Amino acid sequence: MENIALVTPLEPYNPYVSDPVLQRAVEREGASETDRSSLALFGAEVGSEETFSWGADANRYSPELVTHNRFGDRIDEVRYHPAYHQMMNLSVTNGIHSAHYDGSPGDGSYVARTAQMHLVSQIEVGHACPISMTGAVLPALREQPDLASVWEPRIRTRSYDQRLIEPSLKTGNLLGMGLTEKQGGSDVRANTSTAMPVNGGGPGGEYRLTGHKWFTSAPMCDAFLVLAQAPAGISCFLVPRVLDDGSRNSLFLMRLKDKVGNRSNASSELEFTDAAGWLVGEEGRGIQVIIKMVNATRLDVTNWSVALMRQSVSQAAWYLMQREAFGAKLIDKPLMQNVVADLEVETEVGTMMVMRLAGAYERGPIDDHEAAFGRLGLAVAKYWLTKRSSPVVREALECVGGNGYVEESILARLYREVPLNSIWEGAGNVIALDVLRALQRSPDAGEAFVNEIALAAGSDRTLDREIARLRQTLATTVSEADARRLVEQLAHCWGASLCLRYEPAIADAYIRSRLDREWGSEFGSLPSELDLAGLAQRACPVTE
Repeated sequence: MENIALVTPLEPYNPYVSDPVLQRAVEREGASETDRSSLALFGAEVGSEETFSWGADANRYSPELVTHNRFGDRIDEVRYHPAYHQMMNLSVTNGIHSAHYDGSPGDGSYVARTAQMHLVSQIEVGHACPISMTGAVLPALREQPDLASVWEPRIRTRSYDQRLIEPSLKTGNLLGMGLTEKQGGSDVRANTSTAMPVNGGGPGGEYRLTGHKWFTSAPMCDAFLVLAQAPAGISCFLVPRVLDDGSRNSLFLMRLKDKVGNRSNASSELEFTDAAGWLVGEEGRGIQVIIKMVNATRLDVTNWSVALMRQSVSQAAWYLMQREAFGAKLIDKPLMQNVVADLEVETEVGTMMVMRLAGAYERGPIDDHEAAFGRLGLAVAKYWLTKRSSPVVREALECVGGNGYVEESILARLYREVPLNSIWEGAGNVIALDVLRALQRSPDAGEAFVNEIALAAGSDRTLDREIARLRQTLATTVSEADARRLVEQLAHCWGASLCLRYEPAIADAYIRSRLDREWGSEFGSLPSELDLAGLAQRACPVTE
């Protein structure tokens, strides 16, 4: 039988060069010309056949927990496939975990770093968990300057050192966090793990921790920020895996979670038995300290959702550009154009939201509007984009048919990956309630968010109508039961505003479908008189 190649793989390609919406957003949010040039080079590296292969192998061969060595000594180590270490090395040497710490608010360094994260997590997102946590830890750790002075230089290197040895002897350190327990989940105030002071304890002082963490990802990190109950209440502690004398701390890995997706990233059940930890900040202020880390990881989780959307839609469009059926390329079929156009519009809006938040996060320390806008905007985007990513990836997989529903296809892995992002760093209800809290406790956040949307006022009558409705809604007390509906309203209005201001070619499609409801319940139901062919073409990757 003649072997006919009907479709060639997308890789190698450059996901940065192929994404003009991302490029425009990165420039608009302040990344320097030097950083933008570096992103183009990084995109080529990320989109190589070798990196795609690493991503596949890191997930095909799951991490293995080794609790004891051959002599019966407890070692509690996780062993990874070499491809995982290659992905970690790629991200660390390119500074995704720390390069933004070298910048200053407003210089665009965090925006560039967020774009890097967007690119690499399209190919393999499991390894991005410890990269994200390390990239988020310093704002929390700096609540205790003496601890930060020791650990910050260890983090701010570009050397990936996988050895489990005394942290000071390593060429680079990675940090994680442990928050949830089996009895409380997201309700961390219900945590029962205890922390007893040694020699009086106090900020920066030593404590002994006993208890457990139900989900601790990346357990081979060199240290973790952990919540536990101190005498004055829930508090934050820095807990290293290996102590300064080279001995192992009393942290025990009970088992690894057998997860649906995110297979490359080991997630463990962790127990402490009189483990040494050092208090970060004041006793009783653990949540206020750790939230500074969670806010940054929450942005990364949102970014991952959009990255998975982007890669899935790119893979689908690439396939449809080549695949012929019923006498024509599938990308030229009107109904398929409607599907791809709809997916592309959703993905482009998500890209603009994430990069806008990266700019707000970076400029927040020096700009009150950006800080207030980001407070609400991050919660809205985290809820909405992590929800939208699952149907987008599912529909993209369906575009490829049975060839997408096999393990050789990256789409099968991305499909298993997407649900996690709406769970960790706050599941849907937690985030929707966070939006209500932000509106109640920080009225300036709601005002800043609506003012941001209103930057497009006068450009479209439908959006003007929705802004008026939104202002009326926010002037009332929104009930808890209506929280999800409110977040959806905020997200749609924000998306329309971004389209009108920055990507007008997709504005009509977005507004008519998402605001005017000229849309069905599934992707591919845009009004037929739109330029569906032109919108679908925006999804097609450029490989030259």
